[in-house]
Amino acid sequence: MSAAVSVPEGLDGLDPAELLRLGSATLYEASGLDCFLDPAFRPAWDGATVVGRAVPVMAQIGDNLALHHALEAAGPGDVLVVDGGGAPFGYWGEVMAVAAQARGIAGLVIDGGVRDTAQLQQLGFGAFSTSISIPGTVKQWPGTIGIPITLRGRVVNPGDLVVADRDGVVILPSGDVDRILDASRARAAKEDAYMARLRAGELTLDLYDFRRLGDPIRCAADTNGVR
Repeated sequence: MSAAVSVPEGLDGLDPAELLRLGSATLYEASGLDCFLDPAFRPAWDGATVVGRAVPVMAQIGDNLALHHALEAAGPGDVLVVDGGGAPFGYWGEVMAVAAQARGIAGLVIDGGVRDTAQLQQLGFGAFSTSISIPGTVKQWPGTIGIPITLRGRVVNPGDLVVADRDGVVILPSGDVDRILDASRARAAKEDAYMARLRAGELTLDLYDFRRLGDPIRCAADTNGVR
């Protein structure tokens, strides 16, 4: 049996539950920004979610010493966003998740591997990674913490808002969060109205006014009426 997924309470007046209801896709679409992470970032266990403020971490490939230092540096509501070079090592597992939860750390997003996924699910610790991998790591380079990083083309700054669900991961610039949230609420309300019209039988071609974009070439019936 898995534990219920926990989300941090109160992120500078933001409601994590509302952010998860809106979802990563709506937040991205409403933002007007290229704020999504590469689709290679996937939940480490089915149902995992993450909401919190980014603490960027740079680790050396195959070395998780920086993540141990990050456990000390981060606090309640923080999400460790880690550049592990995309390497398939087990940078993170049950031991570190237990330590993170004791400090109120909200989750992990890592370009690299995690392991102990069954235990992470039981703990309800949200983790997103680019691989599930068991090889161990060395402890040699303490890395960087709180300095902006770039994950597969996306810059992550300290304090950016991280929202991750089964659709993907978005990194919302801290200065744009209020605007994006307002736009996301408006988009969600509009989509609710669209759903009602679709359930009543209206076609998407008409709902979105796509007919003006032209008609497809269709196969004409032959003389026997066979297409």
